[in-house]
Amino acid sequence: MSIIKTATTSNIAPSDTRAHLLAIGYQLIAQKGFTAVGIKQILDTAGVPKGSFYHYFASKEAFGEAIINHYFTKYKNRLETIGAQDISAQQKLYDYFQSWYDTQQNGCDHEKCLVVKLSAEVADMSEPMRKVLYAGYQQTISWLAEQIKAGWADNSVPQLDNIAAESVAKRWYFAWLGASLIAKISQTNTPLAEVWQMTTTEMGR
Repeated sequence: MSIIKTATTSNIAPSDTRAHLLAIGYQLIAQKGFTAVGIKQILDTAGVPKGSFYHYFASKEAFGEAIINHYFTKYKNRLETIGAQDISAQQKLYDYFQSWYDTQQNGCDHEKCLVVKLSAEVADMSEPMRKVLYAGYQQTISWLAEQIKAGWADNSVPQLDNIAAESVAKRWYFAWLGASLIAKISQTNTPLAEVWQMTTTEMGR
């Protein structure tokens, strides 16, 4: 588990306070879960006064929404970086799932587990957080569908009859998200290995 360093208010410019709170909250919640982390712990770890939190966030739930939005903004940038590479669509898909396979193995830190943890935790707890998670899922599924269509067009990905690209993208994404959850529960990499084999076979590797 990574160590989260406590900052002091003297180290933080006022304009950076919101970003700093999000960064600290992101790490704490990814490690411990949303319900296990209180506002006081976030403030103590961030080294900022209580008033700073409520200046930027109306509630802990609003803070959670902001963290998820921030996560998916960064995730979108990562998808765009992969998509911009001068390689086949199949290779882009392969690189994406290879990264997922690698980062979900052997433990959990803030770079790996935020969405996996929150998916299981907040769906019935917070409607606003559920909606922003769902929007993030749809963003990723849309990107996968685009790459699948491109793979069909450049003949790097096999096309099955009567199955839409979005349907394939959903099947892959749902399988990977489920496998990531089960890998955490079982504390083995077997679920990830199974979906990795399935996905690479279906993409023609």
